[in-house]
Amino acid sequence: MGDKANAHPGAAGRAATADHPSSVRNVVLVGHSGSGKTTLVEALALTAGAVNRAGRVEDGGTVSDYDEIEHRQQRSVQLSLVPVEWDGYKINILDTPGYADFVGELRAGLRAADAALFVVSAADGVDGSTRMVWEECAAVGMPRAIVITHLEAARADFEEMTRICAETFGGDDPDAVLPLYLPLRGEPGPDGHAPVTGLIGLLTQRLFDYASGERKESEPVPDQLPLIEEARNRLIEGIIAESEDETLMDRYLGGEEIDVKTLIEDLERAVARGSFHPVLAAAPAAGGARQGLGTVELLDLITRGFPTPLEHECPTVTTPEGKPGPQVTCDPEGPLVAEVVKTASDPYVGRVSLVRVFSGTLRPDETVHVSGHGLADRGHEDHDVDERVGALSAPFGKQQRTLSQAIAGDLACVAKLSRAETGDTLSAKDKPLLMEPWDMPDPLLPVAIQAHSKADEDKLSQGLARLVAEDPTLRLEQNQDTHQVVLWCLGEAHADVVLERLRGRYGVQVDVVPHKVSLRETFAGKSAGRGRHVKQSGGHGQYAICEIEVEPLPGGSGIEFVDKVVGGAVPRQFIPSVEKGVRAQAAKGVAAGYPLIDVRVTLLDGKAHSVDSSDAAFQTAGALALREAASDVRIHLLEPVAEVQVLVGDDYVGPVMSDLSGRRGRVVGTEQAPGGRTLVRAEVPEIEIDRYAVDLRSISHGTARFSRRYARHEPMPPGIADKVREQAREAA
Repeated sequence: MGDKANAHPGAAGRAATADHPSSVRNVVLVGHSGSGKTTLVEALALTAGAVNRAGRVEDGGTVSDYDEIEHRQQRSVQLSLVPVEWDGYKINILDTPGYADFVGELRAGLRAADAALFVVSAADGVDGSTRMVWEECAAVGMPRAIVITHLEAARADFEEMTRICAETFGGDDPDAVLPLYLPLRGEPGPDGHAPVTGLIGLLTQRLFDYASGERKESEPVPDQLPLIEEARNRLIEGIIAESEDETLMDRYLGGEEIDVKTLIEDLERAVARGSFHPVLAAAPAAGGARQGLGTVELLDLITRGFPTPLEHECPTVTTPEGKPGPQVTCDPEGPLVAEVVKTASDPYVGRVSLVRVFSGTLRPDETVHVSGHGLADRGHEDHDVDERVGALSAPFGKQQRTLSQAIAGDLACVAKLSRAETGDTLSAKDKPLLMEPWDMPDPLLPVAIQAHSKADEDKLSQGLARLVAEDPTLRLEQNQDTHQVVLWCLGEAHADVVLERLRGRYGVQVDVVPHKVSLRETFAGKSAGRGRHVKQSGGHGQYAICEIEVEPLPGGSGIEFVDKVVGGAVPRQFIPSVEKGVRAQAAKGVAAGYPLIDVRVTLLDGKAHSVDSSDAAFQTAGALALREAASDVRIHLLEPVAEVQVLVGDDYVGPVMSDLSGRRGRVVGTEQAPGGRTLVRAEVPEIEIDRYAVDLRSISHGTARFSRRYARHEPMPPGIADKVREQAREAA
């Protein structure tokens, strides 16, 4: 695999096309920020002939053209597609952000791909988030390979990093993670560091020299062969262990020399099944060279070892009403089923949707049905509409190259789908279908915003609607209790990008304001109040008197109103008026301006006037009575408490539990989870976990996840409650 003397690149300036799913490979690059994914994409595109020696596409721009936000952030913040041709195959390379805040873009890339290439820096190693993504891929059987970058670093050690990858990714079978090549180093420089100049193929025992910038194949010198013998034998044993030929191991142990062609075929099958994970090395081309170290080997691995879309089981399909749909396969002649995996806005062509076609063939200018994705809780409305497809194109840098069609298994950009959002399904208008959605991370960092000016306020709702259409990991909340607009994000970097897009792309200036939680009030004990609303003027007067008793109820009881008036002291027609006034005052609060809950209000007595009493008068009297009752008893401020579950590595359980205790949290249980992790369950006041998404990442070095769910309201400690009341008085 990858041991060809002469490569067959594609052509620069020409859109990569596919005429059958077997000629398509969809691969997603995964790795932490700074691991070298985007640099590797550029190197692969250069080797494949998709860009010239300067790294630029023929008609302007570079393969890795960033948007303005990425230039300022100095990191990738969105999924990007780079299609190239290699040896007669179309390869759709999906480059994903490495920073944890943009895991939604990563999940979209995993959805659109059939295999994953994990990029690991020899200088930095494997981080916790990369391990977690590996486990996700393993759970669904996605084929994976590993490429080690940054071999030019002074402390880079390919053999040691390969051992770490085998321990980290191999689990119970480290022999399923083995190198296919060993790096060759040249003469040491003045600093004593010897650069990697070539590779030795362990199976073929051929040397591939990249020192000139063009890959040259030769026989290794005899002194080099003993250096690779141990690694070669281990690789052969690892391949044979995964072979479907049960006699192969016996023949090998019996001393038979297994044919290299047989080993390569078994290796390719094991990689495509996801049971063997080869390790390779790569480095970008130096100077004006065309081929970077290991890029030919990587492209050969992708085309020969990674599965075709035909081998990728399609997600479950139903009708938009939820009824069972047809069994969908990767057939260009089958029913149209495609999915929007990314939505972006282009200043010239408007909304552009990156689409993976799972079945059928998508053509420009045809009408398709758009089915919604079930994320209404995040501000994304469900869709069930017909739309006309605009032009189809293949992206390359900032260029869009026109496509005549996109067959099953391929990816393409679709223009002018004004209603479709990320996660939506495209299908035939006369046979609408809906694909099972992929898992999206729950945004847990709240960012409260308000329009900077009246002009911004007029544009805010439209700008927010466009934002959530592009980003399914963003949740928009219009909080009815606090009257705040809240953007729930995955982290601080995600929030920065969202606000920058709102300002730069949609021209809406917003101010970030302190996030408020939904506090409540309740009575600490029993109390009584008298409401007297008597006004006599020259005309029609107002007369209403009522006497009430208020007592606390258990949590979750709400407001209970009881009528115990006897003798008609309050006429029957005005009793609902008293209740209405009490409930209206309860909604406004009686101490710090937060809604009153969990009390029983009993109407005991009152007085009325035959002429001057009215519905409005008794509503006012009811409100006055409740306020008087509140003035004679302590009012508890109630804060929302969340049930929090933290999945964390065993090494960080202690710091996590200590941190939760410092947030006034109560740990209610722990239990062991697979993979050397522990699930910590706790109850924590919501006011204490506003920034927990950021803080937990710091505590656990990015290896922990948490979820939160509202549990109940309970009394706030007196000292904190007094501060809240003081702030409420100052605000008033």
